[in-house]
Amino acid sequence: MKALVLVGGTGTRPRPFGHAIQRQLVTVANRPVLFFGLEAIRKSGISEIAIVVGKDDRAVRDAVGTGAAFGLDVTYIRQDAHLGLGHGVLIARDYLDGDDFLVLQDDSVILDGIPRLVEEFRRSDRPEAMVMVGDVTGGGGRQTVVTVDGRGHVTGLKQGQGHPYFDRTLVGAYVFNPGVHQAILSTTPDWRRQREVTDVMAWLVANGGTVLAYSTKGYWNTLGCVDNLLDCNREVLSRLDPVVLGDVDDASELLGPVLVDAGASIKGSRVVGPAVVGVGTTVTDSVIGPHTSLGADCDIQASAIEHSIVLERASLRAVGPVRNSLIGRDAQVWAEPAGSRLILGDRSQVALPTGVVR
Repeated sequence: MKALVLVGGTGTRPRPFGHAIQRQLVTVANRPVLFFGLEAIRKSGISEIAIVVGKDDRAVRDAVGTGAAFGLDVTYIRQDAHLGLGHGVLIARDYLDGDDFLVLQDDSVILDGIPRLVEEFRRSDRPEAMVMVGDVTGGGGRQTVVTVDGRGHVTGLKQGQGHPYFDRTLVGAYVFNPGVHQAILSTTPDWRRQREVTDVMAWLVANGGTVLAYSTKGYWNTLGCVDNLLDCNREVLSRLDPVVLGDVDDASELLGPVLVDAGASIKGSRVVGPAVVGVGTTVTDSVIGPHTSLGADCDIQASAIEHSIVLERASLRAVGPVRNSLIGRDAQVWAEPAGSRLILGDRSQVALPTGVVR
């Protein structure tokens, strides 16, 4: 069996980071979300994978390389336009070479269940498709909801919520046998020229194919918005073991599970876990956490931040409390006595304390 990881999308979700950072490279607990999928593939016993990348693929190639660090043999396949899961599979057809294969979509974070999905596919006599499904969430109309009969067969699919009897949703992980290629070729691209997974599954169901559902009990989410990323961050942080590799002075206090990475320095501060302080980051006279990850080489001075993600090289000076925030790479946040001063890119979002305008 091989695996395909689709990261060719250039969508703007989660705004505004889709414009500047490949969404699969945004970090939770200081690790790109892409890495969680790669590790799950290895745990599934799969070593050969292809990553379907877009036109600007340098960041993904730099992060993953040959895949050796993950115990994988990685091939890159260029997708000049993001035209849906079906198109991603079609352009990888020569690479797949008639093998069964696992597909992970680029807008999903799945921390649990992928090895079990692969195992169940193999035990189920290799159906045309086995899809991971979970409970319907509040993710909005982009979800594909499904019905599953008592034998575990998918019997219907719809895009969006609000359909009676559709109480499960596609999670973003699938295993196929080579018969799915005919289903993809038999579907008609939609008005955006995309070959959607919904149409492929519907064709299989309508034409006698076997589509089985694997219901995951583990954690999964999508990259649809910043709140989802923050939720992923909280979940991953809750699984961390406390480790102190950096320097923590006697005037500082670590409460709960805290990971202080190599080269980090904490002075006169309190860090409430679960939390992670990245490589080379300095924290001075500040309160950090809980549920906060500080990326590498950040500088936090006289500030308070919790339930947040701070990416590499960002700085906070004399601000807070900052809550439920995602602060990008090289961002600078500081207190301004004369009032707020904002320099914001397109589609940015800012929440300021309520005040009186004089």
